[in-house]
Amino acid sequence: MGKPIGPEFVYEHVSASAPRLSRDGSRLVFVETCVDREAMKYRSRIMIRELPDGESRAFTSGDSDASPQFSPDGQTVAFLRPDDSGRRQLWLIPADGGEAGKLTSEPGGVIEFDWSPDSRTLAFVSDVDPDRLSDDHDHTRYPQARVVTRIRYRADSVGWRGNAFRHLFTIDAAGGEARQLVDGEGDDCSPAWSPDGSRIAFVSSRREDRDIRSFTEIYVVPAGGGAVECWSDGLAFVGGAAWSPDGESIVTVGSENEKLAASNGGMLYVLEAGAAPRRITDGTLTLKAGGPPTSASPEMVWTDDGRIVFLGDSHGESYICEAPVTGEGHRVLAGGGAQYNAAAFDSQAGRAVVSANSPTSLDELRLLDTGGGAQKALTSYDVGYFAGHPPAGVERLSIEREGYEVHGWLWFPPDFDPSGRYPLVVDIHGGPHGAFYHAFDLRQQTLATAGYIVLTVNPRGSSTYGVDFMAAVQEDWGGEDYLDIMGVVDEVSSRPYVDTSRMGVQGYSYGGYMTSWVVGHTDRFAAAIVGAPVTNHSSFYGTSDIGVWFMEANMGGMRKDILDTYFKHSPLTYAPNVETPVLLMHSEDDLRCPMEQSEQYFVALKRLGKEVEFVRFPSGSHGFFRTGHPKMREEWFERTLEWYERHMGE
Repeated sequence: MGKPIGPEFVYEHVSASAPRLSRDGSRLVFVETCVDREAMKYRSRIMIRELPDGESRAFTSGDSDASPQFSPDGQTVAFLRPDDSGRRQLWLIPADGGEAGKLTSEPGGVIEFDWSPDSRTLAFVSDVDPDRLSDDHDHTRYPQARVVTRIRYRADSVGWRGNAFRHLFTIDAAGGEARQLVDGEGDDCSPAWSPDGSRIAFVSSRREDRDIRSFTEIYVVPAGGGAVECWSDGLAFVGGAAWSPDGESIVTVGSENEKLAASNGGMLYVLEAGAAPRRITDGTLTLKAGGPPTSASPEMVWTDDGRIVFLGDSHGESYICEAPVTGEGHRVLAGGGAQYNAAAFDSQAGRAVVSANSPTSLDELRLLDTGGGAQKALTSYDVGYFAGHPPAGVERLSIEREGYEVHGWLWFPPDFDPSGRYPLVVDIHGGPHGAFYHAFDLRQQTLATAGYIVLTVNPRGSSTYGVDFMAAVQEDWGGEDYLDIMGVVDEVSSRPYVDTSRMGVQGYSYGGYMTSWVVGHTDRFAAAIVGAPVTNHSSFYGTSDIGVWFMEANMGGMRKDILDTYFKHSPLTYAPNVETPVLLMHSEDDLRCPMEQSEQYFVALKRLGKEVEFVRFPSGSHGFFRTGHPKMREEWFERTLEWYERHMGE
């Protein structure tokens, strides 16, 4: 009998991420990350291996190294490492080994970068803040007031922005001073060199309405600097760019829908200077597009024979796909049965390495042959832990509801006995355009291996089921999405091994919203855990870093015009109906779903005499759940298990 996968997995887990291949596909670099339990901090280093049969070995000696990338000639690896002030800078190291040397010393650090085709220059993105104080400024003796003149003056996981913007620079690989290529208002990211090295494409939010809309566009600038030219006019959102081999066109993941970002509602578009974007995929796939400007766009390849090779998700699984630039639809090349978080390709996409989560593994690298679909595991860091802590079993399920197939997964204890009776926990994803995948998730694994059955549902609004399915949730939060979830709960709770007197519900972000909505509309659950929720749309509109554009898109208009709608769809409105014990958990530095959302809900429930407990985690952004301090993440899972045991234990 194995042991449960417990909160200690936070310390046991070693991840492999950020894979990058040399152009000929013969070598791989990636990032290995673990938790140093004694120091209570994450440590990461660059690893390298020969493909297909070499062994991974440590390539850098830093403890916070990230984002490795081979030069096109294969001679050098560039990567990011913090300087003495904690700002990430560009470092270079010979691909055959040697000492790493620091290339940049930017006051705004380096966020991301790209090599020029001749391997002589790097384009990079750095923060430019006209109000930046010197590193030796004494904030205790001379505190500084902050003046706000924009709606978007701060960003979750980044913090205070004020008048700062991220801009594009270049620097010679041999050293010297960096040159800023673009300026003005708007964040720039995801640089991509043209094949001849004369131009650089990049994603930017420099539209005049950037303060109230989250739109992005593709621009092109001469590599030596000069006027920028927009190539994506007609698209509301874009994510990433890959040039055609002749340098005349660009492919991007874009969205024409002003309410659906490229990261969840995007399709492939071919762009040319002065021409309208031409769509070449149909929206049935969810394409990886990153989240400019805070997360990088994924790799795509435009091959010499006119194919675009890219990552696509469908029905909770990930695939390597191709689409001809002629727009004749897409074709799956490899994958399935897992979630891919990133992919790296050789120059013609014949070989790919993906960072994959399957039901029995997390953050592992796989080598894929895109010609034949064969896969080879490259890393298996957690195999020893899982030998003594077997993961949960899983069943795919679905129901038909109001014209849609609603899909989910049921996660079972490893020693599940269908003749027994088990408590059930319903886990609800964020977004609303997130999705649960056929993949390992510590939230479900800690519960299932502790003896619970866990139900995960992808209601309307979820990604990976097509654009129409995603858009169906807009202006209807708490409507058909709630009924989708409860419809699957009805199906599962009718099974004889489910103890309907011991059912719990939980969720994070939009999942926290939906959990607080659920307990305001039914008393079927014995316990609820509400993580980083939205509970009051009206105050969220004015306090979240994305509140204005996000609420207007999802509620259907400005707060002043439809205030009744904002209140109607807010869980806070239904607090008097709550009979379920509620545990609220929230990170104090969350700017996406601000702490005040939990504060309001806690006070309302407490004043009404409801059973509620409120746990505040110091510091940490909205992504704290996955990337926060390891001790706080461990405590999250400990408190989850304790709350359900208190209210649902036998």
